[in-house]
Amino acid sequence: MQNITNLIFECFHLKRIKHEGWRMAWIEFPDSIAEHSLNAAQIGYILAQMEGADANKVTAMLVWHDLAETRIWDIHKVWSRYIKWKKEFEKKVMDEQLHEISFWSSILWLFNEYEQRTSLEWKIAKDADYLEQAFQAKIYVEQWFHGAQDRIDNVWWALKTDAAKSIREQMNATSYIDWWQWLKSL
Repeated sequence: MQNITNLIFECFHLKRIKHEGWRMAWIEFPDSIAEHSLNAAQIGYILAQMEGADANKVTAMLVWHDLAETRIWDIHKVWSRYIKWKKEFEKKVMDEQLHEISFWSSILWLFNEYEQRTSLEWKIAKDADYLEQAFQAKIYVEQWFHGAQDRIDNVWWALKTDAAKSIREQMNATSYIDWWQWLKSL
């Protein structure tokens, strides 16, 4: 039980680790990795339902995909240009984090499938990861952090599934600031 308790405490550390790439867009207080993972998992569930895929598998991939960042922190795109060993390092960290957990192989299997990029669930999970960043970027842009616009622009070419592309189109046509206005008429 101590190993599981330690893993849970380590997962809580993701609340403290900020999404560092947003600092490149001059966002002083960016979202945390935990916030990103939760929203990506929610988007992944929605996309999986729309695409007829295994929503539980997609959600599980996204819940665990950034676990290694509890120890290596978030490495943004500029920094990652100079770090060629990132994926090997993440795998080593996760092996250490999970090696004494009875169900470690199921989490590593999900992580490996996510990294190998072979299944429909991987495509959906990756699309959810990208869409979460695009939605977050839209929020930041509407709060006058225009440096975040490139995240929205970069999602245009990255998405693979029809469901994700449809959501991206609607996201661009919807204002974060005004999305709730229709609730006033109820």
